[in-house]
Parts: sequence; C-alpha cells; structure tokens
Amino acid sequence: MNILAFDFGGTRTRAAWYTVDDAGSVPIQHHRAEQATQSSDPVARLIERLIALGRGVIPDGATPDAIGIAAPGPADNARGVIYHSYALPGWKNVPLGDFLRDAFHAPVYMHNDGSMGALAEGWAGAGRGANPLIYMTISTGIGGGVLIDGQLFTGWSGLAAEPGHLVVTAPDGTPTRLEAVASGTALGERARFLIETTDTPSSLRQVAVIDGAAVGTAAANRDALALHIVMQAGTILGYGIVSLLHLFSPEAIVIGGSTAKLGALLFDPARAAINQHVLDARYLPPNLIRRAHFGEDVCLIGAAMYAARTN
Repeated sequence: MNILAFDFGGTRTRAAWYTVDDAGSVPIQHHRAEQATQSSDPVARLIERLIALGRGVIPDGATPDAIGIAAPGPADNARGVIYHSYALPGWKNVPLGDFLRDAFHAPVYMHNDGSMGALAEGWAGAGRGANPLIYMTISTGIGGGVLIDGQLFTGWSGLAAEPGHLVVTAPDGTPTRLEAVASGTALGERARFLIETTDTPSSLRQVAVIDGAAVGTAAANRDALALHIVMQAGTILGYGIVSLLHLFSPEAIVIGGSTAKLGALLFDPARAAINQHVLDARYLPPNLIRRAHFGEDVCLIGAAMYAARTN
C-alpha cells in the first residue's frame, strides 16, 4: 500500500512517501521533505504549501492509496476539521481533510500529532508491548497520546489525550498549563524574562536569538542560569508525569521531541519530582521513562501506520 504521510506542526511541516505491507510492519520510507511551517501566514497559504510539499515526495506516475496526517488540535479527526490550535494562530474550523482529499484524490486519516507518535512508539517503537503506554512529545509545545490495550484512548469527545494542558503551578505560583512552563518555547521565554529582569551572569546575554535550543546548548555547557531554567522545567514536568501515573498507571512513558534531547538535564529533576510525589512506589514500573525510538519522524511513521490500518 502506498501512503502519503504528513506531520503538520506549528514550527516544521514534514511529508514522506511510504509503502506499508499487509503484515503491518514498520512503513518503508522512500521520499521525505520538510519545510518551516510559517504558522503566522494566512490559512490558505499554509494549505497551499502543505499540498505542494506532499506533491514533491510522490514518485512520478504514482498515486497514494491513503493519506495520513498528524495535525495539531483540538480537531474533529473523523471529519478532518481543525477546530483551533495554539500552534496555528487564526485557524478555526478549517476542513483540512477536505483540502487534502481534493488535492490527492485519496481518503484522508487525520489524528492529533501526539496520538500518531503514540501509535508509532506503542506499535513498533520504544513502548512496544507496554500497556498502558503514554507518549509525550516536548518541543514547541507538549503533546501526547495514550494507548490502552494497543488502541488509542481518545475519551468521549475524541480529543484525549493532551498532557501538555495539565494544570500545574508556574514558578511564580500561578496556575498554568504544563507546556507553558516545560516546553522548548517555555524555556526560551523564561530565559528572555530573566535576562531582561535580572543581572544574573549568563552566556545567553551574548546570544542573538534566545530560544529553547539556545537555552539547551547553554545548559549543556553548564551555564548556571540555563541550568536553573532547565532543571526547574524538569521538576514541573515531573509533577505533570505524577498526575499521569496516578490516572493511568502506565507501564511506560515514551518521550520524544527536540527538547527531550536535553536528556538527563531535564529528566533527572523530573525523576526526582516523581519519586518525591508519587503516591506509592508500585506506580513505578522498571524502565518507566524511555526515549522515543523513531526520532523526529515518529509522527510521520505513526500517520502512515494509522492510514494503512484504518483504510
């Protein structure tokens, strides 16, 4: 089966051409392309670029049997309609599935990007066989998905799960969303705030663009301010994970995304917070927190698998 897959995010958009066999093996990637999303552009322009990117990976003379797309939400995935999105300003009730169906003349299977990552990692990646499995992606924002008995748990609304929107306490004591304090975007925002409002020495003062990547690099180089920011984010991430443990008692939590590349700098304080606040040690299975296997293509792979199995 030939599958055209998209990973449509607030920062990057990726497209790839896959073949998937009837046995449900990991899709074989043949062509891949990506570009900056430029999410502030008008909706029509973003859709034009998305379609053009997809056309660029389709082999000459080929047509897709199905299209899988990992998209931000909340959305009506069955209809392919994005209600709105923090990652895509200005999007409101956009029938993305219809646009793709008309452009490529193939059925479209859409789901939340975090859910697609959960499918890839749960069916064939670092969380294979774990039940329940929670997948989290930490990058521009924080997304995720939950697999129970190998199937996506989406709740009565079809909108679950959104771990990035767990309510936690910000460093100033106010309630906020987890992604507002522990995502890559949040790292950059916190660093810029501290640079502007304090005189704390930091190598970040010489950086032209202070974003999550810059904070991560500075933290890896043992910059004290950057380390403080990352460790604080890791601690709050741990608080969010404690809530997930108490709600789902997962066998594994697989974490991917660009910010997850911080590794121990982020996860050590998260683990410390988990150990301190979990209700009982029996909530902690061996090898609970795992790095994602499929890297930045996890949502593409999940979209291809989802389209192949649903078509």
